[in-house]
Amino acid sequence: GLLALALSTSSFFAFGQQAFPTKPIRLIVGFAPGGGTDIVARAIAPKMSEILGQSVIVENRAGAAGTIAADMIAKSSPDGYTLLMGHSNSNAIAPYVLTNVPYNPATDFTPITYLGYVPNVLVVKASLPVNSVAQLISLAKANPGQMTYGSSGIGSTQHLAGALFSKIAGIQMNHVPYKGSGQAIIDLLGGQITMNFDTLPPNLQQIKEGGLKALAISTPKRLSILPNVPTFNEVGIVGFDVTNWYSIMGPKAMDPAVVNKIDLAVKAAMADPQIKKRHCRKRSRYGRSIKPLPNNFKAHAPTVH
Repeated sequence: GLLALALSTSSFFAFGQQAFPTKPIRLIVGFAPGGGTDIVARAIAPKMSEILGQSVIVENRAGAAGTIAADMIAKSSPDGYTLLMGHSNSNAIAPYVLTNVPYNPATDFTPITYLGYVPNVLVVKASLPVNSVAQLISLAKANPGQMTYGSSGIGSTQHLAGALFSKIAGIQMNHVPYKGSGQAIIDLLGGQITMNFDTLPPNLQQIKEGGLKALAISTPKRLSILPNVPTFNEVGIVGFDVTNWYSIMGPKAMDPAVVNKIDLAVKAAMADPQIKKRHCRKRSRYGRSIKPLPNNFKAHAPTVH
């Protein structure tokens, strides 16, 4: 009788694990549509849906450098149906630069899968009369306090990158925060702001089409997809090391079986040839839009001081 009870209990839990998911899954992005985080989420969601057998719906809950979305996930049910596109802004930087962050990034989340990291690129509108970082710095010094740069929010990597650049270059610039990179790019193209230190994915097409000029990239070596764009070290901005990482996270205390199922679906999506072609180009170590992280990678804030 005890054996029968044990077997029936085991079968019950196995059935419960296999049943997930039985309804659509929400993947929450903490930034407005069109930015790097949003692009990555919308790239993997359809394949995740196919693998899991349920829709994975991307929702944008923009604001406060991604902390609004992160707080939403931290307070959600740990059933696996509400997930976060984890970001270095909300899950590493925010507690150190913003006051009253309503969650603990180290204890209030279940890390599921690290997706990868992307470099930041300094871009200006094509019509701006500069073609190098040196010319941009000269223009800024000739017009102190008139140059502006956008970001995806106060305390974001773009915000801190602009502040770091200003300090190293010895110039004065004004920060203009947005709810996401997509909005900042639109205003940059429209001439409302002077420059942006954004992630590469949402800017790459505009760079290739000539709408934006890329002046420097934050990788140690040049990218094969932008071979003519120098690194910040090459142009004399030494110590400028800024990257963004992405991950899939859930609330704390998630069922390990559910975590494993989501993890496998995400990894399968990232391994899809079409997604790898679009976002993980394997031309060289630094020739990728997204550089995948090893499974034992530990989350840390970007090296922005």
